[in-house]
Amino acid sequence: MSTISAPQEQRVVDQVPKQLYIGGEWRDGAKGTLSVEDPATGEPLCEVADAATDDAKAALDAAVEAGPEWAKHPPRERGEILRRAFEAIIEREDELALLMTLEMGKPIKESKAEVAYGAEFLRWFSEQAVRIEGRYGVAPNGQGRLLTMKQPVGPCLLITPWNFPLAMGTRKIGPAIAAGCTMVVKPAQQTPLSMLALAKILEEAGLPGGVLNLITASSAGETTAPLIKDRRLRKLSFTGSTEVGHKLMEQASENLLRLSMELGGNAPFIVFEDADVDAAVQGALIAKMRNIGEACTAANRFHVADGVADQFAEELAEKMGSMKVGRGTEDGIEVGPLIDDNQRTKVSDLVEDAVGRGARALVGGHARDGAGYFYDPTVLADVPEGAHLLRDEIFGPVAPVMGFTDEDEAVAVANDTEYGLVAYLYTSDLKRALRVVERLETGMVGLNQGMVSNAAAPFGGIKHSGFGREGGPEGIEEYLETKYVAVNL
Repeated sequence: MSTISAPQEQRVVDQVPKQLYIGGEWRDGAKGTLSVEDPATGEPLCEVADAATDDAKAALDAAVEAGPEWAKHPPRERGEILRRAFEAIIEREDELALLMTLEMGKPIKESKAEVAYGAEFLRWFSEQAVRIEGRYGVAPNGQGRLLTMKQPVGPCLLITPWNFPLAMGTRKIGPAIAAGCTMVVKPAQQTPLSMLALAKILEEAGLPGGVLNLITASSAGETTAPLIKDRRLRKLSFTGSTEVGHKLMEQASENLLRLSMELGGNAPFIVFEDADVDAAVQGALIAKMRNIGEACTAANRFHVADGVADQFAEELAEKMGSMKVGRGTEDGIEVGPLIDDNQRTKVSDLVEDAVGRGARALVGGHARDGAGYFYDPTVLADVPEGAHLLRDEIFGPVAPVMGFTDEDEAVAVANDTEYGLVAYLYTSDLKRALRVVERLETGMVGLNQGMVSNAAAPFGGIKHSGFGREGGPEGIEEYLETKYVAVNL
């Protein structure tokens, strides 16, 4: 039974603004409204404003107008605004977590973890705002001086995904505010409520009107394409699929926009024979089942040394099979619904393809009947090389396990993908760990742990997983330009 009543749920939803936020004002969308659905029931939660092209242009107008003053705003005060927003989010953890669970589906416990993670980006970048530095040096010939300074890149378009509806916003908005940039934020259609709540919190924290402008829309192309073509826009940051990233890069090339792209993943999880198998299974649960598997960092392929592959698969199947599936607001739930029917169908098709080619389902392997978009946690053994789920990002609670014979084979199969976001590696051999880490073609590696996300670390990938980094000292650099001044003495 749920410990959260329907009136409590409704009250949390009702507290969130449902309008567009443009130039410091809340206003209706020109296209009316769009529906936000609870993926655990398939029923609508509420209606929010649906922006049209003119709304998007008004948002950019506001960002451009506010730009010069915000760029001159004292860095300390920019940081204090972020700090106040951080504290407000922590104070409202329970209501923000419930809101996230209602619109996205993840269990309350995971939503609370994301609220804390998302808030941390605001705290981190509140501290980075006063650490934007240039340099002053003597020219090599001694005749002059070299002066460099960092300045905000200018108006930004930030496009966020549905799977982490708060944290994917804060890790873009935080550095943009700290750097002195203004922005237009476009959250995913499926999960706009967390971002609307964040915009309200930042407004209350003292962020001047026009610095952050938020548009919710049923048509991403209608609202974002005109902005990308507008020469006043100077940066685009996108988190989402590689397919959409390609299209946005093509559009952005016309104006040579600064780009940050956090795209798809196909993370290998490697377990060597000398690894602590029990620890590897626990790490696998985190790497696979965090966010119901709907994460670009989710382990997509489990490459396990032949000597321990059966043990690993059986233990992982036992753990995943015991996880409680249901609506995320209910007590003890560990696995919520997938985001929508399209995503559940994709997961089902990938599993059916693998089983049809000879894979064995040790546990799960089926969508659940009834309301909502639930899919049983699944472990597959004997997965053949041609299975589509070894190439495609699963984005669901499915773990395919394959064996390997030696280190070279493990590295080769791990790197055999167009993606390069993250890899996971379990071994007790320090020399092997360092060798393999250096050979893996990814932007991040989890060494003997199943999670890499940290606001203080640079998050990002290589190859078709994108470029640019979010978080860490590197994160604010994505929103700064370097100006060089040649000084004649």
